[in-house]
Amino acid sequence: TLAELLARARDRLARLEPREAFEAQAAGALLIDTRSNDERAREGVIPGSLHIPRSVLEWRLDPDTDPAFHNSHIEGLDQRLVLVCAHGESTSLAAATLQDLGFAGATDLVGGFTAWRDAGLPVRPAPKLDPHALPGMGDPLPS
Repeated sequence: TLAELLARARDRLARLEPREAFEAQAAGALLIDTRSNDERAREGVIPGSLHIPRSVLEWRLDPDTDPAFHNSHIEGLDQRLVLVCAHGESTSLAAATLQDLGFAGATDLVGGFTAWRDAGLPVRPAPKLDPHALPGMGDPLPS
């Protein structure tokens, strides 16, 4: 079942509560927002986060992918990555997949963006989109 799949994924992760994710970001972890452009426009974004939609996540991070499709802000397999989705569900599966790719420090945010916002952590409006940009290839947002 999906519940079993999530439980197996989460057993492997050192999931972070919102304040822990905030502290990890301050210490150099990269927060990756996997939400859709519509969700980001509606709810806002985390300053300093990098947007890589879930649909292209593995392709933007895989060190063996074509350099034209690799996000340059992914520095290596030892980089600490904290994935953020809307509610902290899909990123558990995604973080486990990233661990399978070799990113030992990949994890996710418990409760996702909603928990971050509800904890009173920094949120700002989503930036205007470039309609010609390749999804997941941008820069982290300013802090």
